[in-house]
Amino acid sequence: MDFWCVYLYVMTAVLGVSVGSFLNVVIYRLPREMSLAFPPSHCTSCNYTLRWYDNIPVFSYLFLGGKCRKCGAHISIRYTLVELANMLLWLASVALFWKTSPVYAILAALASTVGICIFFIDLEHMIIPDRFTVMTGILGAVAIFFDSSTRWWDHLIGCAAGGLTFLLIYYLAIWVFKREGMGWGDVKLAFAVGLLLGWQKFLLAMLLASVVGSVVLVCLNRLRGEDKRTEYPFGPFIIGGAVVAMLVGTPIIEWYLRLLLP
Repeated sequence: MDFWCVYLYVMTAVLGVSVGSFLNVVIYRLPREMSLAFPPSHCTSCNYTLRWYDNIPVFSYLFLGGKCRKCGAHISIRYTLVELANMLLWLASVALFWKTSPVYAILAALASTVGICIFFIDLEHMIIPDRFTVMTGILGAVAIFFDSSTRWWDHLIGCAAGGLTFLLIYYLAIWVFKREGMGWGDVKLAFAVGLLLGWQKFLLAMLLASVVGSVVLVCLNRLRGEDKRTEYPFGPFIIGGAVVAMLVGTPIIEWYLRLLLP
């Protein structure tokens, strides 16, 4: 591994974890309609304004023992998980795609970042802000020209077929069960994700989302003893499946086809 390759990965890791730190601000403030710039980063328990050395991604959390320097209030591990997740996904994007298409590597990294925001906001607030869906759609439009693993019309088919399928499920649930089976945000997200992935990888993403989502939600329902009508966010599962399909969907699909057509 030469110097420039090492430099690329180091810079990707540093930028990825730094952007992940900013994502925590977005995830916390945007659903609460707070400014992303003011006030500066602070403890939500005692309003202590964080110094620069309290705000170093990952390391500050470890040095402080997961507690506020002033009041000792617990700091959620989610902040560090977001930083690490963004760093690792950026590294994966560069490792998988940089040699064949640097533009697509950057696109995949940005799509992962948007996906992290959707994942944690929907998980906590059960909403998917339209701006993130629009960002995903824009990245999908760019992917049409730089995704060497999928033909351009596959992206358009993915957008139409994926989105319309979710739209049909949405209205079918209302007609049969007299209530929403999924949120409207999920439907809009499906259009954007379908455009980003193309129909083949979109099918894989939805298969993963459905299987993992069903297992997790059934387990949660039984452990908590909740009613079957309890609502859970599906966006995190869509995003999880989409990120896996975007990064390693092509080899998974090729492996599956080889099993069917030896």
